[in-house]
Amino acid sequence: MATPVVTPDVERREREELVPLYHVVLLDDNDHTYDYVVEMLQRLLLMPAAEAFRHAVEVDTAGRTIVITCELPQAEFARAQIHGYGADWRLPRSKGSMSAVIEPAGRTPGQPA
Repeated sequence: MATPVVTPDVERREREELVPLYHVVLLDDNDHTYDYVVEMLQRLLLMPAAEAFRHAVEVDTAGRTIVITCELPQAEFARAQIHGYGADWRLPRSKGSMSAVIEPAGRTPGQPA
């Protein structure tokens, strides 16, 4: 009897189905500029400028934007990096970093965890 062979693609897909993913959601405030958001996302998440700008627009207009979806340890690290980034030197009223939260990727905003 032949032994079934599991290809790397199948193994990866099965692992992805078993490992829960999380969104890192950047929250809007009035104490940070678009330039700050773009700079932060480029530096922390190595995001291209155009993509970072789209997130800046979305967080400003919708109040939130999902900046990355990943496994929990990486999500916690990204959130900590955002919280530790510091104030926006362009605005004197900016006293600290932007806020971010972690949400399960399968959850709809506003839905209980």
